[in-house]
Amino acid sequence: MANKLPFTKSEAKTWAKQTLRDWYDCPCTPFLPDDSLDEEGLRRNVEHFIDIGESGLVLGGFVAECWNMSVTEWMRYHEVIAETAAGRIPLHTIIFDQSVHQAMEKLNFCEKLGFVAAEVITPIVQLRSDQEIYDYFKYLADHSNLALLFYRSMVAGHLISLDLSRRLSEIPTYVGMKQGSLNHDDSLKLRRMTGEDFIVSDPFEHHWLNDLRQGGQVIYGAFAHILYGKKRGLLEQYTALARAGKWEEAFAVSQQLQPVRDFYDEIMFAPLSGNFTYATTLGNLKVCYEALGMAGGVMRSPIRQVAPEKREWIRGRLKELGVV
Repeated sequence: MANKLPFTKSEAKTWAKQTLRDWYDCPCTPFLPDDSLDEEGLRRNVEHFIDIGESGLVLGGFVAECWNMSVTEWMRYHEVIAETAAGRIPLHTIIFDQSVHQAMEKLNFCEKLGFVAAEVITPIVQLRSDQEIYDYFKYLADHSNLALLFYRSMVAGHLISLDLSRRLSEIPTYVGMKQGSLNHDDSLKLRRMTGEDFIVSDPFEHHWLNDLRQGGQVIYGAFAHILYGKKRGLLEQYTALARAGKWEEAFAVSQQLQPVRDFYDEIMFAPLSGNFTYATTLGNLKVCYEALGMAGGVMRSPIRQVAPEKREWIRGRLKELGVV
């Protein structure tokens, strides 16, 4: 029996516009040296995310290493998170399956656990034309009760066109998109192309201040709020100032985060933009988690671990920057 969602399908866009705000981060997954899921560490992390005021969590995708799990493991991962969260924080899953029917099995499973939404990754092994991709996304909307968002990024292997993005935005239960093309102008253009009830989220914090000025409301599917550690208050402060229309003050506070941004750009976004894969980035991300007092764990086989000297360098830089 599915849990009751806080919206009907016809209300999904209005619900999302009213509730998806601030930071919905994508956490990484702690694994033990034997490649098993560190359930205790995962539960501890969820408690931490709630404690620091995450608006919501976007789970089960690239950052969570769920591309390197079996379906059984994927489901257990979601169960552990749902049990731990216990309704205290909104949960969104991430779906990336070539089979729309496997995707539906996962969506139905997560709905029963109390998840309210899902980000959907473009399937590209067989479905590559705009119409084929549209039909895949439309099938999910027709058969799932969850609010849906889609991810526009080359990480999926195919960058959804601007026109297809507009068409998808018109489907009633597609409430928004994670606009991850790395081009902020695309985010602004898509916001003009889509309806006022549709959320276009640019997931890069270095765009956030300008995005707030241009109608942005949420950093969706990123990890800045978690990773800024002791500097997190600066992000929260300049966001509040911007929303109050105090743009010069907001800019001054935002600039204090620039050294931290530059560091994270170096160890995370540079590898991501270079080869459009999270595999290298994730190892560095896990080192940061451990330095911040969370469970990061190992990279699951067959991905290589971060070299000891680089781990020490990352930890040292985080201390120098005042993040930990």
